[in-house]
Amino acid sequence: MKRVVASVLWVAVTAMGCKSSPRSGIARDELVRRTQEIMDAVAPGNPGPWKKYFAEDGMYFDEKGRFMDKAALLKDVSPLPNGYSGSIKVVNAKSNVLQDTAVLSYDLDETEVVFGQELKARYHGTDTWVRRDGQWQIVAGQMLRYYEDPAPGKANSAAYKDYVGTYELASGITRVVTANQQELTVQRSGRTRETLVLEAPDIFFRKGVEGRILFRRNEAGRVDALIDRRNNEDIVWLRIRT
Repeated sequence: MKRVVASVLWVAVTAMGCKSSPRSGIARDELVRRTQEIMDAVAPGNPGPWKKYFAEDGMYFDEKGRFMDKAALLKDVSPLPNGYSGSIKVVNAKSNVLQDTAVLSYDLDETEVVFGQELKARYHGTDTWVRRDGQWQIVAGQMLRYYEDPAPGKANSAAYKDYVGTYELASGITRVVTANQQELTVQRSGRTRETLVLEAPDIFFRKGVEGRILFRRNEAGRVDALIDRRNNEDIVWLRIRT
């Protein structure tokens, strides 16, 4: 009899414990759904989902490097101007869901139409969700933009001869520019050769590499330096021979 009573009491206590400790996790699909709801609110400038899912003490860092608290974030949400439309799709989502914390990492495919002209952009976002008082909200979010190469210009191989030569950064550190009928290439000492793609006169880029390679001309119109421009900062390589 004592064993039976003890067993009944154990079952009752266990049941009470389970009832008072409900499962606190959240499914990845639900996080994706909420994130998509937020992104669907961007074009019309609807702050509702941001207000609902963003914690009062949350931090947000956008693709421009701006830090915003919730008040600043909600103020930043505004509809697209007349003549503009767009959509954002959440793709490639990955998550790590713990008991009261979840991290969602995802890509965004954005399409924006500006007076009939279609633009594309890709972003990568990471949000940290925390469960407080039974409610899941974002306490930290960060957005980055994927780099995309610019549109190439119309190459003029006859003009490549203006750039051919050796450019020096410091003693023994050089870049050699060579050309043929098809392409212009540059090779830094000790490194592999890279193809330069024309963007505009005297301005080139390398596929998949941020920044530009510019060729500077002197007053006589002759190229006298190669400029490696990154984040609006210039490293100048002086031409030492052709």
